[in-house]
Amino acid sequence: MTFNLKYFLTFCLLLIIEVCIALFINDTIIRPFIGDMLVVILIYCFVRTFIKTSYLKAIIGVLFFAYVVEAIQATSFIHWIGLSNNQIAKIILGTTFDWKDIVAYSIGGVLILIFEKYYVRHE
Repeated sequence: MTFNLKYFLTFCLLLIIEVCIALFINDTIIRPFIGDMLVVILIYCFVRTFIKTSYLKAIIGVLFFAYVVEAIQATSFIHWIGLSNNQIAKIILGTTFDWKDIVAYSIGGVLILIFEKYYVRHE
């Protein structure tokens, strides 16, 4: 375990942006697509805040997690576990599978890869 202040501050900024998107934007591009793209970056920054690992392993792990959560949405998992009436669970887990979400997650992963490869100095 470690603590990386830069990733933590980035996580905090992205969390504020995500909350603002969720509360104030209800459109067809920013909320569903940009929000999903940013959530992958948000989770990545959270992971890198506390776990010292290579950026490639972190990207792969976060994308795998995002894809699994999206796949779970295709199975009506939230109904199986009895949380279909829980608004917080519905927001976190989602309720509907969409291939566009997979694309948004993937673009978020590519943006992380580009940023890490070309703009971050690695020891």
